[in-house]
Amino acid sequence: MQIAIVYDSGYGHTAKQAEAVADGIRKIEGAEVFLHAVAEGDTPWEKLTQSDAIIFGSPTYNGTVSAGLKQFMEESTRTAWTPQAWRNKIAAGFTNSGAMHGDKLNSLVTIALFAAQHGMIWTGLDMFPGEGNEAMNRVGGWLGAMAQSDNASPEITPIRSDLDTAAYLGQRVAEVTTQFIAGRKA
Repeated sequence: MQIAIVYDSGYGHTAKQAEAVADGIRKIEGAEVFLHAVAEGDTPWEKLTQSDAIIFGSPTYNGTVSAGLKQFMEESTRTAWTPQAWRNKIAAGFTNSGAMHGDKLNSLVTIALFAAQHGMIWTGLDMFPGEGNEAMNRVGGWLGAMAQSDNASPEITPIRSDLDTAAYLGQRVAEVTTQFIAGRKA
């Protein structure tokens, strides 16, 4: 089972989240993970098409996804959307912003709509919001993993509970993908 993580990270916070998502995926036996930072250039379209699931991540800037992830979305039209190459793949998303709210939900809605237009099957969090900085899902996301960085250095933020929530999302996507693949073979 191959799971791809496609993300943008302006300052390193969302990259830390992407690594945490990857750690969660690796907890599931047989799951392989591939990370692609959109800023690195050439998108490996064939590798994404071969993946069983794709998890998208972006910082939230001005209430929506970054320009880098938006450009990736637009470039996917010819290579993935038109041929419906990602149809029936599992999808999920994560985001980070400096403020506690920071309009992160709008970024996740944008990513979920993008996945829906590609015919993908969305996986959100199945975790009740926790209370306090030590609790997982402390930001209270259902649609995907949310993190908050206080506009501080990526060496100290996002905090451990936000990264644990991201890892949980990765593990959940790997579990759901395993079930989906088994169901197709049955």
